[in-house]
Amino acid sequence: MSQSTDELSAVSEGRPPELIPLPGGFSLRRRTVGDAPGLNAAVTASLEHLRPWMEWARSKPTLERTREMAQAGVDAWDAGTDFMYVLGPDSLPGSVVGAFGLHGRIGAGALEIGYWVALDHAGRGLATAAAGVLTGAALALPGIGRVEIHCDEGNLASAAVPRKLGYRLDRVVDFEPVAPAETGRRLIWITEGPGA
Repeated sequence: MSQSTDELSAVSEGRPPELIPLPGGFSLRRRTVGDAPGLNAAVTASLEHLRPWMEWARSKPTLERTREMAQAGVDAWDAGTDFMYVLGPDSLPGSVVGAFGLHGRIGAGALEIGYWVALDHAGRGLATAAAGVLTGAALALPGIGRVEIHCDEGNLASAAVPRKLGYRLDRVVDFEPVAPAETGRRLIWITEGPGA
């Protein structure tokens, strides 16, 4: 079970970049409360795509709930426990086509990358590109020597991301499924920095 932001301490003295350009005219940008409308629209449009694998996608989020989650992400960034991003095309400022995070919930010296991409942008390599740059950003932080990606064994699209990035499958752990398509077997992929 993951800890709440209140129970976590800062994972590093540093912070990752707030804006990270990607190939093809997309960027990851630090998530703000101002991203709530675009984030809510992306989640709403992709709900059926996300629901099988994301516990939080059981029902359509209200804009107010999305604002609350965005504020929680701002607070976590400021505390240094998690670093939340939205993915958007550079040509449409404010639009959101996915969300990514570096999460400090897996213990000292490590960050976990979480991600989803909206249905109309899935399959274009955006998740792999974004997770790749976030891997580098995480390993560049003081005190971070390991990055992990966790996904259900049945989520083949999600598992393809760490595989393409050269992560190694460290272990498979049993867990209690919380989303409809989950198998109850979680793949733990890891990569380590040069000093780890």
